[in-house]
Amino acid sequence: MRPLGLGEILDGAFQACRRNPLATFGIAILLQAVVALVTVLMLGNVLSSLEVFESQNPTPDSIIGAFAGFGVFASVAGIVSAAALLVLQGILVIPLARAVINQRTSFGQAWRLSRSRILPLLGFGLLSVAAGLVGLVVVVGISALAIIGLAEYSALVIVPLVLAGMAALVWAGIKLAVAPAAIMLEGIGPWTAVKRSWQLTRGNWWRTFGIVLLTSIIVSIIGSVISTPLTFAVSLFFGFSSSASAAPDALDSLPLLIATQAIAALFTAIGYAFQAGVTALLYVDLRMRREGFDVVLLREHEQAGAGHPDILPGGTASFGHQPGGPA
Repeated sequence: MRPLGLGEILDGAFQACRRNPLATFGIAILLQAVVALVTVLMLGNVLSSLEVFESQNPTPDSIIGAFAGFGVFASVAGIVSAAALLVLQGILVIPLARAVINQRTSFGQAWRLSRSRILPLLGFGLLSVAAGLVGLVVVVGISALAIIGLAEYSALVIVPLVLAGMAALVWAGIKLAVAPAAIMLEGIGPWTAVKRSWQLTRGNWWRTFGIVLLTSIIVSIIGSVISTPLTFAVSLFFGFSSSASAAPDALDSLPLLIATQAIAALFTAIGYAFQAGVTALLYVDLRMRREGFDVVLLREHEQAGAGHPDILPGGTASFGHQPGGPA
């Protein structure tokens, strides 16, 4: 019930996940399993279409069809993965934020408390994608004009422009880091959540950036250390068990693909659950630093103990920001 340090945020996220395993790891694994299943099903068709390159005289139509199939796979897989990650990040805010007021959250309760906020969460995702596409069009347009006008000297414009675009993307991403938490806990819309996150991170950008970056590095290192040996062992198992005399077939790799996707989905889900926990606690910490949110949390902790099992931190706040009001 006070502003948190880096170690407290990381430890608190782990403890909250450990106390609510079904509502955190369970939901994360379920959504990642859906993403992995969609990926495997679509990739099986893509692998079949790529067999055209093994023929001696592939027709132009078959080559175009193979590349088109791969493009459709990449697009659909990317959209499904991004949507699942956004929904996962939003849903997991519920049990992890409730842990702040010492409330456990079941698997079904997490879905029940979050289902009315899924559409606004997806709306925020579409808004973010639209803004990113606008930025991409601007960068590509200026680069094209530089190539036309400056020819061999266009790199003097394009390279700094691309670097500036990447820096702007990182800066905006950090400024919007707690928008999903605001949507889920404050009951606000996508645009209000953007302004809300912008307000909360004002004056705390570098601290927020450092925590998010450190969390991503920790999750990446731990995931790689654990999943890489398992994936290698699975590859060896399927390699020794396959018949050397069998004719090569792209579909023969499906068992290996399914196994590796299952391993990747498991550890990715665990990492995402931990990252969502850090984001939720970061949102609570920013509100305590800017709005004295600890006073609200103390009151809501008392209400939860008095028989309000579905209470959400910030959902009853009449202190600082009014949920649903102007940011």
